[in-house]
Amino acid sequence: MGEAKTTWTRWSGLLVGGVLTVITMLPPAKAEMQLLPGAAADLDHATVNDVMNTFRQANEALRARNVDGVMALYSEQYDYHGLKKGDMRRVWINLLDEFQDLADVHRFSRLTKVGSGSKTIIEATCTGSLSGLSKTGGLRVPIDSWYEEVHYLSFENGQWRIRGNIGDSPRVMPFGTSPHPLF
Repeated sequence: MGEAKTTWTRWSGLLVGGVLTVITMLPPAKAEMQLLPGAAADLDHATVNDVMNTFRQANEALRARNVDGVMALYSEQYDYHGLKKGDMRRVWINLLDEFQDLADVHRFSRLTKVGSGSKTIIEATCTGSLSGLSKTGGLRVPIDSWYEEVHYLSFENGQWRIRGNIGDSPRVMPFGTSPHPLF
């Protein structure tokens, strides 16, 4: 009985070690971005490309672990349920300290323009996720996920920038919802 337990312990240790070795040998996760068919029927081609480019730049900045590059995509007026641009900087610094190989997925189901002139907002309805390789545990873990979240973007200094939410925020999030401030 004792010998069987020792053998199992040895084999399970080798198995776990082998799994962790395989995980660390996996290629880095890739960002995925998809605009679903018909999602941008209201917008001209150039605007769609510009909006999608904002998210591509965010992916590139994440891959480069460039907090300044990520923050350049946030509006100076960013406000998400009371979180401001400076708060988001701290969030991204903490995420990059804790995780490596960050990867996000964005599937856009609708892009629409609201308002006109300097007050124009793009509402980008999206389902997606953010994951990273934990520096402490060595495993890929989900960091954030969202379903049909509306990302609001405003046009500032020649580029679409992430704005946060629009209008007054409720003091308390509705039951069953969680904040999604990252993108």
